[in-house]
Amino acid sequence: MRVWPGSPYPLGGTFDGAGANFSLFSEVADGVELCLFDAEGVERRVELDEVDGFCWHGYLPGIEPGQRYGWRVHGPDEPAEGHRCNPAKLLLDPYAKAVDGQVRWDPAVYGYGPGDPGKTNDADSAPFVPRSVVVNPYFDWGNDRPPGTPWHDTVVYEVHVRGFTIRHPGLDPDVRGTYAGLASPEAIEHLQRLGVSAVELLPVHQFVHDAVLVNGGLRNYWGYNSIGYLAPQNEYSASGQGGQQVQEFKTMVKALHEAGIEVILDVVYNHTAEGNHLGPVLSFRGIDNAAYYRLAEDARFYTDYTGTGNSLNMRNSHVLQLIMDSLRYWVTEMHVDGFRFDLASTLARELHDVDRLSAFFDLIQQDPVVSQVKLIAEPWDVGEGGYQVGNFPPLWSEWNGRYRDCVRDYWRGEPGKLAELAYRFTGSSDLYEASSRRPHASINFVTAHDGFTLTDLVSYDEKHNEANGEANRDGESYNRSWNCGVEGPTEEREVLAIRARQRRNFLVTLFLSQGIPMLLGGDELGRTQGGNNNAYCQDNEVSWFDWSRVDEPMLAFTAALVDLRRSNPVFRRRRFFHGRPVRGSGISDIGWFTAAGTEMTEADWEEGEAKAMGVFLNGRDIPGLDTRGERVSGDSFLILLNAGPEAVAFTLPKGNWGESWTKMVDTWDGAVLDGGGSPLTGGEELEVGAHASVLLRRVD
Repeated sequence: MRVWPGSPYPLGGTFDGAGANFSLFSEVADGVELCLFDAEGVERRVELDEVDGFCWHGYLPGIEPGQRYGWRVHGPDEPAEGHRCNPAKLLLDPYAKAVDGQVRWDPAVYGYGPGDPGKTNDADSAPFVPRSVVVNPYFDWGNDRPPGTPWHDTVVYEVHVRGFTIRHPGLDPDVRGTYAGLASPEAIEHLQRLGVSAVELLPVHQFVHDAVLVNGGLRNYWGYNSIGYLAPQNEYSASGQGGQQVQEFKTMVKALHEAGIEVILDVVYNHTAEGNHLGPVLSFRGIDNAAYYRLAEDARFYTDYTGTGNSLNMRNSHVLQLIMDSLRYWVTEMHVDGFRFDLASTLARELHDVDRLSAFFDLIQQDPVVSQVKLIAEPWDVGEGGYQVGNFPPLWSEWNGRYRDCVRDYWRGEPGKLAELAYRFTGSSDLYEASSRRPHASINFVTAHDGFTLTDLVSYDEKHNEANGEANRDGESYNRSWNCGVEGPTEEREVLAIRARQRRNFLVTLFLSQGIPMLLGGDELGRTQGGNNNAYCQDNEVSWFDWSRVDEPMLAFTAALVDLRRSNPVFRRRRFFHGRPVRGSGISDIGWFTAAGTEMTEADWEEGEAKAMGVFLNGRDIPGLDTRGERVSGDSFLILLNAGPEAVAFTLPKGNWGESWTKMVDTWDGAVLDGGGSPLTGGEELEVGAHASVLLRRVD
């Protein structure tokens, strides 16, 4: 086989129409073999002699898309020095744009002998590991354009590609649980009915099902176990694993864009599937262990800020390059609209402490491509000082864990929560305003993939994770949940009524809060995981959407709230409230009221047992201009909240605050009205039921 010198960049296997250039970075290697596999799986090894800047490269004319390949790296196998090269192990290309197959957990995939971590394992791993694939980069995007939804207009729907459609009766069985399934008219119709503007997909980078799970009859359903940062997960492809998954993913993005829906990827750059020193040799470990991973003082072991066995080495320029190349690829070639970074605090650790001005954030800030898309941080990791809510740079939005905790506590009746709820409801200015950030810095959520679903949040006091095989020891034990009087399923009508109200209360709070609402996929349908709050390994009916048991009233209620938010600019302000008078109205931009209809005093805020309050949102002359440079103005609203166990008679504000009101939403009975009902007069009393909330629109 003819091997031309080729080029050190781009890294990976790159098809140009006449052949493919191959390049692999390894600073520690003293020899690299490119391994090509034919249709029968027969391997042919090609030595690459060209080395520039630690990139081993060569060009092979005649290589076509679909070519399976891998790497074997010769070099030191000295764990005490941090080096774990072993040419007996076939390695995935870190820059592979497609992967064929999954790991088969044979002893050969490990770098040490069975039962002896100190002995080198010379067994060939090739029969048991997946292959990298050369892909066809050409795709007809037609007139595809990013929807470009402004942050303040964004509503995020967190969803799992497979779980969303795997049981959908309206889809052909061949496309259920795939990118094609998510691109189907049936799936898109549901998203459009909800009115969400973006899907945030649980990890779709190529990932591995852990050996301990597979051996226990389970799978890594969530996918937080990445091994390929440029390759879409092959198991979500209906069309094949020889590069077809790339075309299918692009087709999905194109279809969602046509529907006006953005695509945000949940990405896992903090660790890889190779785990700790007892993990497999699949890619990075065998290529250049000390470059790719944060090693402990004893270099045989790994620094672990993620709880998964290893942490990527963000201090190495080639690791940073890989991450940035991956991000740019998904934006420029796959047309995604943003990223949510799992355990993002890990990415900021240059030495030990989380560094807000780390090299990673500097690279994002100056990058002309990545800096222009939506960037969301999960602002914590498991290391010391890892909880960093509110501390990320101005470009970033954050999953607001403090919002989740406060809203859950308030609605389950915890005392002393009114003051904090006021901050969370109005966009968490205490966390974001001082660093010149806007309300959209706060990604508000009550539930997410990690934890209870909304139905389970109001149905269980305790986690029920026995199916995970860890004796119910896994998952968070402090869930801030309330089962409303009965643990789990019940036929008691009163309990069911309270649960339904509580779900509606959470949704009202979520969609009427300033900041960006994120809805957990399936909460609008009444999805339950049977009390499992850590269903990461449940690739089955525990996690999948059950389209045969849709809670239609809850779906309609959720869609109506999203529409209410979209139709009224006061719920999606671009700037924080400041409590200052609004020109021409004689009242401030926001007002806080006791149940007696008086403005809240310092003593009212400090009243620990108070569980009811009213919030007035002034819709006149909202600061900032719209996209066409026009002043923003709309209706004003009064939101009455009662988390207590007894009904509360609210006296409606009057005077400049409003002389007449009409009811829009009442979570007591789930009513969402058009505002055409009988008006209420300022100064009169309105009863808000126990564990309920009411939204009123001011009639000018």
